[in-house]
Amino acid sequence: MKRRLVLVALFLGAWTAAAAARLYQLQVADHALYERKAAEQQEEEMLLEPPRGSIFDCRGRPLAMSVEVDSAWANPGEVADPAAAAARLARVLGVDRRALEKRLSEEDRHFVWVARQLDDRRAEAVRALDLEGISFVRESKRYYPMGLLAAQLLGFVGIDHVGLDGLEQAFDRLVAGIPARRRVLRRPSGPVLTAVPPFDEPTPGSDLHLTLDAVIQEALERHLTAALDRHRAKGAFGVVLDPSSGAIRAIATVPAFHPARFGDYPRETWRNRPVTDAFEPGSTFKIVTMARALEDNLLDPTDQLDCQNGTITVDGVTIRDHKPFGLLTASEVISRSSNVCAIKIGLEVGPRGLYEQIRAFGFGAPTGVDLPGESAGVLAPVEEWPRRAAAYISFGQAISVTGLQLASAVAAVANGGTLYRPFVVAAVGDPPGPGQARRSQPVGQPISGATARTLGRMMEQVVAKGTGRRAAVPGYRVAGKTGTAEKPIPGRGYVAGRYLANFVGWAPARDPALVILVAVDEPAPATGYHGGDVAAPVSGAVMEEALRYLRVPSDDPPSESLTVEARTASRRATAAPAGPSAPVGPPIAPPQQPAAEIAGVVPDLTGLTLRQAAVAAARRGLALAPRSTEGGFVVRQTPPPGTPAGQQAGAAAIEVWLAAQAPPVRPPVDAAPAAGR
Repeated sequence: MKRRLVLVALFLGAWTAAAAARLYQLQVADHALYERKAAEQQEEEMLLEPPRGSIFDCRGRPLAMSVEVDSAWANPGEVADPAAAAARLARVLGVDRRALEKRLSEEDRHFVWVARQLDDRRAEAVRALDLEGISFVRESKRYYPMGLLAAQLLGFVGIDHVGLDGLEQAFDRLVAGIPARRRVLRRPSGPVLTAVPPFDEPTPGSDLHLTLDAVIQEALERHLTAALDRHRAKGAFGVVLDPSSGAIRAIATVPAFHPARFGDYPRETWRNRPVTDAFEPGSTFKIVTMARALEDNLLDPTDQLDCQNGTITVDGVTIRDHKPFGLLTASEVISRSSNVCAIKIGLEVGPRGLYEQIRAFGFGAPTGVDLPGESAGVLAPVEEWPRRAAAYISFGQAISVTGLQLASAVAAVANGGTLYRPFVVAAVGDPPGPGQARRSQPVGQPISGATARTLGRMMEQVVAKGTGRRAAVPGYRVAGKTGTAEKPIPGRGYVAGRYLANFVGWAPARDPALVILVAVDEPAPATGYHGGDVAAPVSGAVMEEALRYLRVPSDDPPSESLTVEARTASRRATAAPAGPSAPVGPPIAPPQQPAAEIAGVVPDLTGLTLRQAAVAAARRGLALAPRSTEGGFVVRQTPPPGTPAGQQAGAAAIEVWLAAQAPPVRPPVDAAPAAGR
């Protein structure tokens, strides 16, 4: 008995020692390890995405903004019949049933996405199914209230809120904000029980305030699109600049795309062509050749040159004019666009002088604009030029430039000789207050003021009685230059019938407010293909709308003793606040009384500010198309409130007209709140 008791005591002692050792290991030695494992099983880290900052034009009109929408998710373990649930969801969402069924069958997962960033109509349709295991979470969705407007400039955002192109990409670090990480406790089956302190909040992204004016942008896109259709062209693009600062007022490429549905469009429509594409400019480049000749005092505007009846031979190669010319003054060489005489002038300037002038105007290097994907163009070092290079470059061949480079160079002629770095972002965060100067950065003085004035008068004759007559604007003097560039094909040289028609100029000629470049790519020859016939009319139409919108006074009789700089300063001192140098306005206030939401119905937007209207439309998956800009409140809309949205979701479906004052009494926005809200 005593032996048995000893054995039992020893066994119990050993067991107690083993248990104590194990407890020591669990509670002391490996405490941190098991605490971490427990946390992994019981806690989950959630990433809270902040709302992206909004993007506004120079008058505070929203071009891009974030709105909260529903996203549907599922806990596969709680979905009783994945096949049936997937079939019903696929019908209302328009997604692949098999792929959805596969996700809903992953029982080892506690969270899978069903559909993200739903408009109200589809979110309510999913709610109406009342499926077990399907839940909703609010997410931020990027919304573009002006639809396709300035699409290539703005770029687009991926489903995970990352900027993928345009300003959305270039300023993503600032616009995206800072997400917050939050720990939550959950049951093994998945549902969240509670959040664990500390409760960090995401930091919203910064707003961008642009120099772009949505009204001028819309006019440029509209007239480019009309030219594209009229001339059955491959594409078209344009730029409008403020020559006194380099601020971009409009920059467009057509065909365009919708930033909210960028994946539905060909990738080539995403390119911001004035920034990314280099092309041979043709005769618009004669401005550079003439500028150097004037700088070197090689000729005066009235000097006569023999254009040899439109033919010249350089190193055995014959080059012709678009029509035969005999004697022309230097001014007429520009206005009537003689290749032969431009070559003669370029050969007298010489390769070195021509190269220096080209570089002084900024060609052959990026402008430094605050946009992604900028091309430097193509300009070989002068030491590598072949024997005929100077002759060809004199009239715009054997060199490639971007539309933004060409517009910036001509802006230097317009403003009296200063080359500015173009820019489109006026401020990040808060807009500049009244009286604050916009950021502008002079980067060079390619020509003297005297040369700029002389060249400007020569370019006036292009529009007054030369190849650019169709760029004329009633009541204003316009200066400019046409170009019709043959397009080279790699390995084949220049191919007949493929042209890039372009025009670049400014107005008013003696008191410049805007510089414009228009290019139409591969117009059908049967419809006309010269720059004066294809691009100049677009420039004239856009310029007329822009000058009258900005209330730029019609030209007064010019005073020869008053310099361009003095006249520009005088006009700005007396111009109406709507003028091009008006300070960037404050952002439109956030919505105070957003419209109630009824899925599939056009809301009543009357009495709302433009931004309030944009938010109300965004909640239906609709976009706005502002048709007037005289004020900040919606006074009329098409289609009327209550109209079924149908297939308008995501399109510029609601046209709105604005006035300075809201209607005295605003009717109810909707008759009833949305179901499930």
